[in-house]
Amino acid sequence: MLFFLVGYSQNNFTEPTNIKSIVFKPAALNTYAPIIKLGESINLSFDDLNADEHDYTYKIEHCNIDLSVSNIAESEFVQGYAEDRIRDFENSFNTLQPYTNYRLTIPNQDTKIKISGNYMLSVLNEDSEIIFKRRFVVYEPKVTVGVAVYKSRDISTINTKQSVEFSINHPNYRINNPGEEIKPVLIQNNNWQTAITGLKPQFYRGEQLLYKYNKETSFWAGNEFLYFDSKDIRSSTLNIASAELGRELYHTYLYTNEERINLPYTLFPDVNGNFIIRTINGLNSNTDADYSWVHFSLKTLQNLEGKELYVSGNFNNWQLNEENKLNYNTETNLYEVTLLLKQGFYNYQYLTKSKNGNLNNHDIDGSFYQTENDYTVLVYYTKFGSRYTQVIGVGFGNSEKINN
Repeated sequence: MLFFLVGYSQNNFTEPTNIKSIVFKPAALNTYAPIIKLGESINLSFDDLNADEHDYTYKIEHCNIDLSVSNIAESEFVQGYAEDRIRDFENSFNTLQPYTNYRLTIPNQDTKIKISGNYMLSVLNEDSEIIFKRRFVVYEPKVTVGVAVYKSRDISTINTKQSVEFSINHPNYRINNPGEEIKPVLIQNNNWQTAITGLKPQFYRGEQLLYKYNKETSFWAGNEFLYFDSKDIRSSTLNIASAELGRELYHTYLYTNEERINLPYTLFPDVNGNFIIRTINGLNSNTDADYSWVHFSLKTLQNLEGKELYVSGNFNNWQLNEENKLNYNTETNLYEVTLLLKQGFYNYQYLTKSKNGNLNNHDIDGSFYQTENDYTVLVYYTKFGSRYTQVIGVGFGNSEKINN
């Protein structure tokens, strides 16, 4: 039996610098993960800083569990068109940074999803070149999933890791070979880079599959996400030291962060790595929110030789690239990076990457079992003889109520 972490890279290319603020989430309030029940709506919004009202097209593909394209025809998974123009767009209003905001809702009158599974949404330009991609998951509630979060049972990581146990209940749904046909995926904070897969049921109890692993389903708990709120672009706030108007745009200077690895755990609310576009300087955040250069800085005593340091979160799709890489400034003795971000509330964290590509979310901020994290279990089902993989259930858990 194999257990492993999967990277599930969604982008094998660099997204163009003129495309910003990609928000892809369910239409329901206070939800951020792009996971919807069949028939529910999911919304896409993004900005083009060229502000020239391009003709963009969206394309939907049904995928296998590893994101390879399914071997089924478009007519089998979509009613209407799997590829069509994005018709809802509007230019920014009264902003220093001009942009065009594009919006899309699925399903719509031209595109309706017919079956569950993994999907990839691609946005293409007028030359049919892919600008960016985002995955989303459509599920049918054919089974129920119970999720519980525990402190690690390993004494060496009891204070730094969280372990997830879950059960899949299928009283009204026949599964002939659960060990081969059921493929659960376990995700922390909607970050597919650290998703766990390859799990098989340990126990069978009637029409219930039990997954009571410990080591194999454990995650570094990390620390609460850092945050800032730039809804008022002209003012300093709790985590913004100053804001000033530069030559063309505002500059938002965050207070210098210090490493928290050797500090005691401190609880403060976050949205687990997500972000919300918002402004008090206008009525419609889609088109009235402005952009500013946000300056991040980090003071660390850790020896990061041989490691790369990044600022990461859902605001950049958890991707690590040159744009969000921090560099050491010998004059200030700080690690620094500047990002162009739209006004809003942002969660972020500092990650290190070693030479062999291993990611670490606790080198800088530490890892504490008390940290509040969201956990999601997706139940993939590949029936024997079927040509595609379904998603037949989803379960959610949170470490706020952690078990000993």
